[in-house]
Amino acid sequence: MKILDDILSTLDFDAEVRDIRQGVFQTAVVTRRCGLAATLLDPGPHQEVPPVKDAGALSEKSALELAQMAYSSTLLEATIGMAAINSLLEIDEARCAPLNGRDLLAEKGKGKGVAIIGHFPFMPQLRQLARELWVIEKQPQEGDLPEVEMERWLPQADVVGITGTALTNHTIEDLLRLCRPDAFVALLGGTAPLSPVLFAYGVDAISGTRVVDVGAVLLSVSQGATYRQLKGVQRLTMVR
Repeated sequence: MKILDDILSTLDFDAEVRDIRQGVFQTAVVTRRCGLAATLLDPGPHQEVPPVKDAGALSEKSALELAQMAYSSTLLEATIGMAAINSLLEIDEARCAPLNGRDLLAEKGKGKGVAIIGHFPFMPQLRQLARELWVIEKQPQEGDLPEVEMERWLPQADVVGITGTALTNHTIEDLLRLCRPDAFVALLGGTAPLSPVLFAYGVDAISGTRVVDVGAVLLSVSQGATYRQLKGVQRLTMVR
């Protein structure tokens, strides 16, 4: 994936691998910093082929090897790779504001046609503000649309919010191609890398996460915390 190629080309891999935690909802990797990614589960049984081939020995890998796991076709391995990438990023805090994705989309989507890839908890509030709201999900909840509807609705949206896990499952480039050139496009969630590289691909804003308390985050991840339950994080938005 060209986007992953370009993000990795900006990273300094001279960093010790200090910790790796894969919880049911969140994954954390600690190298130079602590990076997060939403845990994605592979469907189907895993008796013959384990979803994380080197589980138990991942700390023996280099930071580069962990980051390259983002290319894996196995979702749990790709999740570890995305968390490793986020742990290595040098975040330009001067370009970031303490704004979360919910408030960003509420501001940009008021009175407009909004398409969201991924079901976020703030969908009811956004539905009240937007002229139209299309929520497209792999596992649709009530009111959501199945992912086969992407090609119909994404080109119609004035504002598009895409979950950062689109990098993990390698759909991000196809999704960005479907967005109108004049649409406002935001990448959202703890997986989203706060990297300006994404701006060259049509992303206008990245609402991601910076870990400010590594111990609290590792404890939360290990105890099955959801993204909203994480302690020790700061939500930041970087705008093109």
